Amino acid sequence: MIDIDATANALEAPPATQRMSYLDALVQAQLEELDRDPSVIMMGEDIAVYGGGKLVERFDERRIWSMPISETSFTGMAVGAAISGLRPIVDLTISSFMYLASDPIINQAAKLRFMTGGQVRVPAVFRCCMYYNASIAAQHSDRPYPMFMNVPGLKILCPTTPADIKGLLKSAVRDDDPVLIFEDTKLWPVKGEVPIGADHLVPIGKADIRRSGDDITIVAIGGAMRPALEAAEALEAEGVSAEIVDPRTLKPLDLETIIGSVRKTGRVLLVENAHLTAGATAEIAALIGEHGFESLRRPIRRLCAPDIHIPFSPALESQLFPDKDRILAAARALL
Repeated sequence: MIDIDATANALEAPPATQRMSYLDALVQAQLEELDRDPSVIMMGEDIAVYGGGKLVERFDERRIWSMPISETSFTGMAVGAAISGLRPIVDLTISSFMYLASDPIINQAAKLRFMTGGQVRVPAVFRCCMYYNASIAAQHSDRPYPMFMNVPGLKILCPTTPADIKGLLKSAVRDDDPVLIFEDTKLWPVKGEVPIGADHLVPIGKADIRRSGDDITIVAIGGAMRPALEAAEALEAEGVSAEIVDPRTLKPLDLETIIGSVRKTGRVLLVENAHLTAGATAEIAALIGEHGFESLRRPIRRLCAPDIHIPFSPALESQLFPDKDRILAAARALL
């Protein structure tokens, strides 16, 4: 005889999880997608060096393509592979290399579905890592996701947790449009509970409330999430309830979740590590002004990196990005 209550409870039980780092979750997602779909391939520079040793050991040269240092050429080849029926994951390593790959991404991958009246799809994923506060100087320290947000046809992801990098990467591989994933290397060692199994998907275009609150909304992007959560804990000790919103997807942006939080708190602090001018927070601020102005009790405030190139000097570089103390000071000024 079937125990209906027991069956219902089993169906409602949360998925089993395993504690792992952001980087390990990223590698697991790629392993699972390569196993699941023979059309998924991976290409890039130094794949084994940047956490991909397991991929190289598991799959042969038909699935893992080690490429020369020529980002423009192999990104273009990936677009061609996607058009031909494959689903490439392109590892561009350092995010500043996205500039070199931008021509095939912007002029081909982003436009081909539109220019062919929907006859051609480009199911490609372009991964890159944002290194900064690491003394690797101006040509290797950019956070260029805002410039790609301006391109129609691209989806832009910036996950901040191990569970989200796994779920969003898997969703990106299965998407029929080109997806750019910007991984913050400051998050690589961060550990968290990650659902086990190939069916863990996080929907593209859906934000997450990382911490509920009633007094102030803090929208944090990428590596700004860690100091934002630390600042929220400090504010709680002062009797202030901060709500932390993680967009996760920058394009398409989940404006509904952001506006819902603004209507609850009336105060907004937007934090990111990209440059101030025309950053993602500038777009979010404009949208809040258009769709949630009547809920604001105080002017919107942004914390970003200044509009300067990143210096090699650790002492100078460390002063450029929002940290816990700066977030705290900005939040207190809004209360």
